[in-house]
Amino acid sequence: MKICHIIGTRPQFIKYFALSNVIKTREQGRISEVLINTGQHYDYNMSDLFFEEFEIATPDYHLGVGSNHHGRQTADIIVRVEKVLLDEKPDVVLVYGDTNSTLGGAIASAKLNIAVAHIEAGLRSFNRSMPEEINRVVTDHVSKILFCPGRASVENLLKEGFKAVFDEGRLISVEDLTRSLKDLDTGGDSPIVINTGDVMYDLFMHFRERKSDIVESLCLKEKEYAVLTIHRAENIHSSQRMNRIVDFVNRMSERFEIIFPIHPRAREIFIGKNRRLSKRIRIVEPLSYFDFQTLLSRAVMVLTDSGGVQKEAFWLRVPCVTIREETEWIETVESGWNVLYRDYSGEHKPEDTDFSVYGDGSAAERIAAVLEFLF
Repeated sequence: MKICHIIGTRPQFIKYFALSNVIKTREQGRISEVLINTGQHYDYNMSDLFFEEFEIATPDYHLGVGSNHHGRQTADIIVRVEKVLLDEKPDVVLVYGDTNSTLGGAIASAKLNIAVAHIEAGLRSFNRSMPEEINRVVTDHVSKILFCPGRASVENLLKEGFKAVFDEGRLISVEDLTRSLKDLDTGGDSPIVINTGDVMYDLFMHFRERKSDIVESLCLKEKEYAVLTIHRAENIHSSQRMNRIVDFVNRMSERFEIIFPIHPRAREIFIGKNRRLSKRIRIVEPLSYFDFQTLLSRAVMVLTDSGGVQKEAFWLRVPCVTIREETEWIETVESGWNVLYRDYSGEHKPEDTDFSVYGDGSAAERIAAVLEFLF
């Protein structure tokens, strides 16, 4: 079996690392992997640093698409990925998440009649003005295998008419999954939907004891600061929305100092422009995975528009305020650990929480088992 992984952004590097590590331990010489980095994230702190930190091998292909408008960037990815796929002829292409690299890779593969497996399938914000929502929906509908991070994602796909749902969308143990694969119906054109859990949770569990000295190096005290991240196009590219966000985070900074690792997309908005951030909001460079996890784990709360950070805060039991009008990670909101900023009253009210809603740390094992069975 030959697998092509298509990645291009920081969260995808993390998800790829979690899965590829498992594949390498299971392959027994019969699985070959090809890594394609589209180059959607091209800043050192958003790309190369992560390859170094996780000791990820140099990609087999670096497509260098860089930044551009959504249509042009996606088109560039389709054209460049297609060329690689024609040369490599993989059995299956894995795409991750909801970026333009996800969509471009999925379309190029589907047009060549190569099976697409979507990791983190079924997520929905139900806001079609978000580029990420378009990417998710289209990718799911051209994929052959849909690996869902939780039960809510399976339910979303059921509502959209997907019928070939494995074991009614339950998360079952790796051992039971392996035994039950013989009953998997692979016939017909209906994509296969499987609840595997979240590969990001795999990585979180694997590295949860590893810490850095970032808190000390920034001269911070535990639970006396908050963390802020902003990068979504829906926020960055709307002056009206950005003004509301700046007002909100400035008010929050009256309670505690806020550390703001700045995304390259946000840099041009907040540095050199008339965005009057409070002096208690400290801008720092983007952080490595381990630095950010440590910073987040010791914060009093986090303000973010990132889906990944919402989940990480949930797993770390750090209160989160999501700077968006909705979220696809609804389980974090239902738990009370996460609140949309329009609904934030100044406090969190977490309830008895099932922290296993995104799996048990074995999502990659399940995905690898399914791929081995199907291909």
